[in-house]
Formats: sequence, C-alpha cells, structure tokens
Amino acid sequence: MQKLFCKLRYFIFYAFTCMVTLKQLAKELNVSISTVSKALNNSDEIGEETVRRVKELAELYNYKPNKVALSLKQNQTKTIGVIIPNILNRFLAKVLFGIEREANKHGYNIITCISNESLDKEKESLQLLANGSVDGFILSVAQESQVKNEIEHFKRTISQGLPIVMFDRVAHDVLCDKVIVDDFESTYNATKSLIAEKRKRIAFISNINDISVGKLREHGYNKAILEEGQEPLVLKIKKKDDHQKKIKSFFKKNKQIDGVIAADSSSGVIALNVAIDFGKKVPKDISVVGFASKSDSNHTIPKLTTIRQHAKIIGSKAAELLIERIQNVSPGEDVKTKIVKTSLVKNKSTL
Repeated sequence: MQKLFCKLRYFIFYAFTCMVTLKQLAKELNVSISTVSKALNNSDEIGEETVRRVKELAELYNYKPNKVALSLKQNQTKTIGVIIPNILNRFLAKVLFGIEREANKHGYNIITCISNESLDKEKESLQLLANGSVDGFILSVAQESQVKNEIEHFKRTISQGLPIVMFDRVAHDVLCDKVIVDDFESTYNATKSLIAEKRKRIAFISNINDISVGKLREHGYNKAILEEGQEPLVLKIKKKDDHQKKIKSFFKKNKQIDGVIAADSSSGVIALNVAIDFGKKVPKDISVVGFASKSDSNHTIPKLTTIRQHAKIIGSKAAELLIERIQNVSPGEDVKTKIVKTSLVKNKSTL
C-alpha cells in the first residue's frame, strides 16, 4: 500500500513539475513510442485495452502534445490568423464565431487581430503573424485600406506562401479566395419589395459609403429605383457626423419619404425611430428595411424588417476555403468567390 502511495505521489509530482513526453509515457507502459502516438490518435492498429491504458496515463500526467514540435514536423502551425476591422460590430463578431467553430472542427486554432479600420494596423497584423505564427489568413479589409485602395501588403503576404481568404469587404484586385454576400441583389430586391407596396419616395441611407459593400448596396438600390422611373434619394453619412442629427435633417427636408432602405443596422434603427418622432405611422405611412441581425430587430418597436447576411455561415465558408488551401487539397486550383445569399426577413416595419 505504501509502495502504491509513493508511486502515486511520484506521478502527481512528475505531472506538475515536468513536461511529459511520448517517450516517457511509452517507457512507463513498456510499449513503443509509435504505439503511444497511435493510441492517442485513436488508430485502428492499436487494441482497445492499450488505447485505454495510454489515455489514462496521459490524463494522469496531464500530457499535452508539443505543438512546436508538431508544427516543425508537419511544417504547419495549425493556426489561422484572423484580422477584422471592428470587434464591436455584431456582424463581424458572428463571422468570427463561425470561423472559430469551423476551424476547431479541423483541429485549427485562431489568433485574432483588430485593425480598427486602420491601414497601418492591418499591415502590422499581417507582418506580425506572417513570421511563422500562422498557416494563412482570413480577413475583412479595413476601411482606410479600401479608401486608399492599398493592396500591396496583401499581395506581399500571398507571395510569401501564406494564403488569404477575404470576406465581406474584399479587394477585388487581389488574387485570393473570397466569401461575400449578394449585396447588389439584396438591396435591389428589398427596394423592389417597397415599390410593390406602392411606395413612391424611397430613400437610401448609408454610413458605410466609403467601403465596397456600401457602394454595391447603393448600386442595387439605384437600379431598382431607376427601373421604376423614380429619382434616387440618397443620404450618405460620414464617420465623424452625428448620425441621428443627419437623419432628422434629411427627413425634415424630404417630408414625402414613404420608404427607407438602410445599408447598415444603425441607419435602419435610427431612421425607424426618427420616422416615429416625426409622427409617421410605421408601416402605414412609411416602410423601413435595414441590413441588421435578429437581435437588432428585436430591440425596435415595431420590429425592423431586415436583410440578414448569415454571418456565421460566412465565417464557416471562409474557414473551409482557407483550410482547403493550407492542406493543398486541389493544387493549382483557381481562386474561388463564394456568394452567401441574404434573406429578406419581413417584420412589422413593412406592409
């Protein structure tokens, strides 16, 4: 009994003071190192009893695979770098959730950097992680990068052998895989749905007019309006502007507005509230549609009709594409652009 107690005490001391290796586990169990490795990876070559013994001892020793050694052996870090422009943006946070969930399914971890819409921060993040920390990148382009049309830092990273997958905001001149939504089609269809309600003065409101998705959404709205022979009515809000003040002034100047397509969630929510403040009945006098999530809609009265982007699916598809590139499933395959279809979810702010 005393001998068993001493051995158990040795196990506990060893587990907490040393980094246990496969070699030490193999020696303790009197089996080969390859047997231990295969047992920990549930190989069919190893019997159930041996697998059980190996895993029990590994758990007792708190054994963890040496990730540095594995990455050197496999020439992979099993880590993905993710760069997003704004962590407070609910859509981007959900995309991040989708990326991590899909990455974990394939045994990958993620390292996340926030560019805060800055070109310099975006460059720094790529440079920081491209030193052997990650196997590739998933990113949404910073606003400043899009405004200045700066893409050389992306091309430089790809030339180093690190694949990039872009999502949502993408640089069309960079040869890489991309995941986008049907921005043009979604606002075109949403505008057509308000025209079908017999709305005659439909406005488009956006605070993302400097970035690619904002421009595509405006183009979709313009096409639908011009097809009906109506005149576009557009409010572009700058980052430094007081959004509520701008939208109030816009409504005051254009009293005949009876429909709103908002390119972003905040513009949609503010437009809905301003319309009500001006004494308009929603949706009797005015209909409002905005790019927003279910939770955004649940916090408005009446509930906002939304264009859903399916952020988690975007994240999942981006991770799938990158892992395919990293694992070189189809060498030399042309780059892909996957389009995730949006959904127009009718609620109480439209007829």
